[in-house]
Amino acid sequence: MGDLLTGLNGGNVPTLDLIFMLTLVALAPSIVIMMTSFTRTIIILHFARTAMGTQNSPPNMVIAGISLFLTLFIMSPTIAQINEVAYQPYRSGRISQEECIKRMAGPAKEFMLRNTEKETLDRFVDMADIAVQDDVRDYPLTVVTPAFMTSELKRGFTAGFLLYLPFLLIDIVVSTTLMAMGMVMLPPTMVSMPFKLLLFITVNGWELLFSTIINSFR
Repeated sequence: MGDLLTGLNGGNVPTLDLIFMLTLVALAPSIVIMMTSFTRTIIILHFARTAMGTQNSPPNMVIAGISLFLTLFIMSPTIAQINEVAYQPYRSGRISQEECIKRMAGPAKEFMLRNTEKETLDRFVDMADIAVQDDVRDYPLTVVTPAFMTSELKRGFTAGFLLYLPFLLIDIVVSTTLMAMGMVMLPPTMVSMPFKLLLFITVNGWELLFSTIINSFR
């Protein structure tokens, strides 16, 4: 390890910069999950699968992959802005690493603030015991990020509840019909699942779900 650091230092890569880069790479999954649209997207998709009663179809890996690519689609304007104002100037040597990090935080913070409820942000500002700012962009990431995460969880579970309602109605109708026919030994879920799948396919459910998720972000 020492030889590696020595070699990198000889290649004009300071040890502290290398440590910082390794730390950033280690935190990358958490940044993707907590500072982008990934959390809300994967929660909604999990609720949709559970509401249809299809158990493990689509598999968790497929849901995670869909969530990741939808996140890239939703975050593409923010990523393009970060590339333009931070990465490209840093790559060409026009700005320092510290300035690059500061510029990268700007577009990410703007995205999070657009999708954070004001009441939630105010609550975290109060808990952090910091001064109220006229411009919400002046709040640090340590306040904006947990407020954004809380808002995302709330909206994800709200969307999941709304997804459940039509499928729950089908379960109730099927269960009531089976009881009226005296077929109490037949599991209602076995009968209702084909109807739920038929409903989902008829309304072009996946396209409708994906477009709704994308349009829900400001």
